[in-house]
Amino acid sequence: MSLAAAQGFLSPTGVEIAFLLVGIATLGAAVVTVTTKQLVHAALWLVVALGGLAVEYLLLTAEFVAWVQVLIYVGSVVVLLLFGLMLTKAPIGRSPDADSGNRPAALVVALAAAAALVWVVVDAFRTAWIDLDGPAQGSTKVSGTILFRHWVLPFEALSVLLLAALVGAIVLSRKDRTTDREGQR
Repeated sequence: MSLAAAQGFLSPTGVEIAFLLVGIATLGAAVVTVTTKQLVHAALWLVVALGGLAVEYLLLTAEFVAWVQVLIYVGSVVVLLLFGLMLTKAPIGRSPDADSGNRPAALVVALAAAAALVWVVVDAFRTAWIDLDGPAQGSTKVSGTILFRHWVLPFEALSVLLLAALVGAIVLSRKDRTTDREGQR
């Protein structure tokens, strides 16, 4: 009898329990990220949610993907987001402009999308088991080959988009300063 057959739904391992607890904490951080009315707090909760995803990758023995998650998303995207918030002089406290009044409709759409995603994932991987005690299935060589052979253009497009966002934030912050100086004359 294989390890997957010996482990059932009612006898979870420590890794499965940790995966579930980290998943719940990550989901909570993601919900707080999209429901808070303070932009800076939302960015900081995004760090917690993305860090939780990195821990989930570690629990799935995908160390390379976990470090990419930390370096790219937590290290770069969130820092860029925080710099953009600071350079555009976004309000630090509560912002009435951040709430459009469409929360009920957005909640319905989010719940429907989440239900559809859960249904698709459960249906696709219903009979799949991951042997966490076995050898690692992927390597950095295979991941790098796939990334730089098939995903180079989207990767570079994303880097150009992030650079454009940073330059746009700098331009917006500089434009306010020149307007203030001309108004003082």
